[in-house]
Amino acid sequence: MLRQRYASRHYEGTHIDMTPMVDCIMVLLIFLMVSSAFVEDPGIEVQKPDVGGTEVAEQNTLLVAISSDDRVYFDGQEIPIDQVALRVRQAAIGRSPALIIRADKGCSHGVFAAVYSEAKHAGIAHVQFATAQTEAP
Repeated sequence: MLRQRYASRHYEGTHIDMTPMVDCIMVLLIFLMVSSAFVEDPGIEVQKPDVGGTEVAEQNTLLVAISSDDRVYFDGQEIPIDQVALRVRQAAIGRSPALIIRADKGCSHGVFAAVYSEAKHAGIAHVQFATAQTEAP
């Protein structure tokens, strides 16, 4: 009788439940995605002037880019200089963002000054300039 009990018993293999581990990984992934800061670049690559000792900008910013051939870009689209104030004002509705001007080293000073002036006419209190950070000697 005792032998029948041992003979009829079958053994199960060890099973590892992966659901709690997958749940933890998903929570970590969602946390990292939510806490990451994404900044939309205007769509062109500019060579920023080298400046040391600058501060990092806030996340609540608008970006305007000026290419080396004096073309102005906002939100990835080329716009005329006289429309900078209108576009910036529309994008800033309901908030008080800072504006970052990313100007190429080769752009003319007049275009840069015109974009800066248009941003101030749009009511942007904080206009900043994007620069490349260099190592301190």
